[in-house]
Amino acid sequence: MSSFTTPADLRMLDDYRWQVLAPFEYHVGSYPSSTIISVPVGTVTDLATVPRLLWALFPPHGRYAKAAIVHDYLYAQAIGSKAYADRTFLEAMDVLGVSRFTRMVMYWTVRLFGRGNYRP
Repeated sequence: MSSFTTPADLRMLDDYRWQVLAPFEYHVGSYPSSTIISVPVGTVTDLATVPRLLWALFPPHGRYAKAAIVHDYLYAQAIGSKAYADRTFLEAMDVLGVSRFTRMVMYWTVRLFGRGNYRP
C-alpha cells in the first residue's frame, strides 16, 4: 500500500498559505516503491482548496492535508497528467484514513473544477 514516510513540516505564510520547511515523500505503491513523489522545501500550498463558506464541513487543514500538499505540488509542477494528480490525491486520502464520503466529494470536486498548470 502507498505511504507517507515523514510528517509535513510547514510554516504559515499569509492568507492561509503554507510553505513546506522539510522535504517529504509519498510512496505510490508498497514501500519502498519505484514511484516516489518528493515534495521539496519551499513548496507553497493552501492545503485543501475549499471555499471559505464550506470550511465548517471541509476545513483546509483536515485529515487530508498531506494529500492536498502532494496534489498542489503535482498541479503546480504539472507532473504527469491532471487525471494522474487527481487519482494520486484520491489514493493518498485513503492512505490517510479519510472517510469514503469526504474522499469522493473532494476527488470529484478537483476532477470537475481543478485546473493546475495542465494544458486544456
